[in-house]
Amino acid sequence: MMYWDGNMGIWGYIMMGLCFVLFWGAIITAIVLFARHMGAGSRRFESSGPGTGVAENLLAERFARGDIDESEYIARLSVLRRGRGA
Repeated sequence: MMYWDGNMGIWGYIMMGLCFVLFWGAIITAIVLFARHMGAGSRRFESSGPGTGVAENLLAERFARGDIDESEYIARLSVLRRGRGA
């Protein structure tokens, strides 16, 4: 009867190294994807440029969806900018 002497051979070491790299690559990929997914919600209300605020972005979104018409958009935008001192 032959007994295993504990030597994996070259293919055992190659497979072990490959599995090690794949395992840690999967863990790091999962962390990065989770971080990107969690950060995507906060980017929705970021200001798109200097002088624009969250309220103006929300107002522009409502106008783009058709919730408000052009005259109401302009009136509310002027109120926002007046209140901000711009």
